[in-house]
Amino acid sequence: MRGYILITIVAVTFLQRSTASLEVNGPSEPILEGQDVTLECLDTESELNMSTVHFERYSKYMNKWYRLESDQAYFYRRCFLYDVDVRREEGRLLLFIASIQSWSEGPYRCVSENSSAADNSSQPFTIPIHYMREVAVHRAGLGYLTRYFNSVQDLKVRLGDNVELECSTSASEAPEYFWAKEGEDWLLPSNKLKLENVREQDGGRFTCSAQSPTVHSLMKKRTISITVLPEDAAWYETTTGRIILMVSGAGFVLLVVVISMTAYFCRQAKQRKSKGPIDDRSQKKPIYRASVESLPSTASDKQPLV
Repeated sequence: MRGYILITIVAVTFLQRSTASLEVNGPSEPILEGQDVTLECLDTESELNMSTVHFERYSKYMNKWYRLESDQAYFYRRCFLYDVDVRREEGRLLLFIASIQSWSEGPYRCVSENSSAADNSSQPFTIPIHYMREVAVHRAGLGYLTRYFNSVQDLKVRLGDNVELECSTSASEAPEYFWAKEGEDWLLPSNKLKLENVREQDGGRFTCSAQSPTVHSLMKKRTISITVLPEDAAWYETTTGRIILMVSGAGFVLLVVVISMTAYFCRQAKQRKSKGPIDDRSQKKPIYRASVESLPSTASDKQPLV
């Protein structure tokens, strides 16, 4: 029994030594979107010829691993190699990504072409990319269409109105939001700013800041201006009133176009129906050979002169 155990241990040890261990060496610190990144494929046991090793990237949409090699066909390079550069320098296998974007995070792996190896690929490596898009500010509680038109830069409201602003962005991590007013020292840790029964002194410039909770240097800001109009100001002078006018005007123009096109097609169809059949007088009485005048079509001679 001990002999079988010893043989098994020796066999496992031999297999482990005969199988090279591949790994992807990449950045361990968080990477900001737009930075340059370099990955290297390493053989930790130095048993493989790196010319037989290549990089692969996993496509989440195709649910498949794709080989990354600079000698691939043009269409292949356009689809899978447009953002990477694979190089072989002095026996090393390197992968360069210039100005990396969030969709280039991977995962990546190294694969050996030696099919006799028990495990011919490394563990997948995903690049830790941190990103944050531009901040948008809109009035909360509005419909989707009005909200689309209501990404405000200069908000005009009447005296006594209630205002609720919402700040949003898209980021790799849920950001922390802060509101501040120019000229004042208060700071509101929220993505929403509520002003109830606004007064004239409530007007001014407000800034919404979005900051990454782990990478504090990653921050985006958006500043808007709030103007308080008199209480008796016309409704169309406010920002919401102008948006309603824009949406109504666009709807009216669209309605006029639809009615005009419908009337045009109906008129064309009516004109086609009002036209009668073509009056072809040559089809009334055929002319036959050896006859002075037209004969009925029931005559025995059925060979026309035409």
